[in-house]
Amino acid sequence: MINTPYLLFLGDAPDALAAKVAQGIKDWRPELAIGQLRLPGCNADMGVADLTLEQAVANGAKTLVIGVANRGGLISPSWLNVLDAALVAGLDLASGLHNRLTDEPMLVERARETGRSLHDVRIPQTNYPIANGVRRTGKRCLAVGTDCSVGKMYTALCMEREMRARGMKATFRATGQTGILITGGGVPLDAVVADFMAGSVEFLTPDNDADHWDLIEGQGSIFHPSFSGVTMALIHGGQPDALILSDEPNRPHMRGLPDYKAQSLEKLRDTALSLAHIVNPDCKVTGISLNTSAMNDDEASRYAAAIEDRMGLPTVDPFRHGAGRLVDGLL
Repeated sequence: MINTPYLLFLGDAPDALAAKVAQGIKDWRPELAIGQLRLPGCNADMGVADLTLEQAVANGAKTLVIGVANRGGLISPSWLNVLDAALVAGLDLASGLHNRLTDEPMLVERARETGRSLHDVRIPQTNYPIANGVRRTGKRCLAVGTDCSVGKMYTALCMEREMRARGMKATFRATGQTGILITGGGVPLDAVVADFMAGSVEFLTPDNDADHWDLIEGQGSIFHPSFSGVTMALIHGGQPDALILSDEPNRPHMRGLPDYKAQSLEKLRDTALSLAHIVNPDCKVTGISLNTSAMNDDEASRYAAAIEDRMGLPTVDPFRHGAGRLVDGLL
């Protein structure tokens, strides 16, 4: 178990999107985020108190969480002295990066000396099976995106909250480090050996009551050359009954790949649905989720209305407007 509450370490994140792990914790478990620690050059801000390590410990923090999700998932050499000092100050460390805390000899030795713990969230804890494609009872919904980091996790969490408020049976199924840190469990999908990825999603979403919905956390994008593999595993392992299309308006190109232009919602609908029909011929696209965080309220409402008129599907920013209409579309 990871001890809470957290001090969110933002490092030298160049923008808010690069600190999406910290943002997710702050938005969905604000009671666990007592402060943030930023290095010079950091352009992200979670809107919580800036604390030193000593202040954080005095305020009750138990674990410093690396809140950055950089390309490649690497622990920056410039962070090591801060992480080392956090252990000395009395904090455990938690990270969802590919580059594990336990791969850093200095941190391993310091943790041994201080009696602190190193938590690598992106280490699979189960020997997952190979997918068998057998249909399972219960229902499943998956958010798929035009690109990475467009709000797929927020979509699933917002829908779970709305469905539970209605008294429905619904469970958010985490597949990434942020979701796991928020909920306390899940599958670190992009750290699973490729042959077992779809099987791990089957494992995560087992047989359930006929009226129970699994809201599966989306990853990557079928259009992104770097991360399309995790999306394929989610589609085929998840066997979704419903797909939600997710998009962040006005992106000029795929994140981190300026030579690859952003794809349309129409192309996402047609491509993802054809792949989903391989494992579930009854799958349908039931709604569109937008990340309008860069827009004001009026712009966001007008943009969503225009997309809904164009696509003929319920279209909202679920974090801004609520997920009620997405749940209505699901039903």
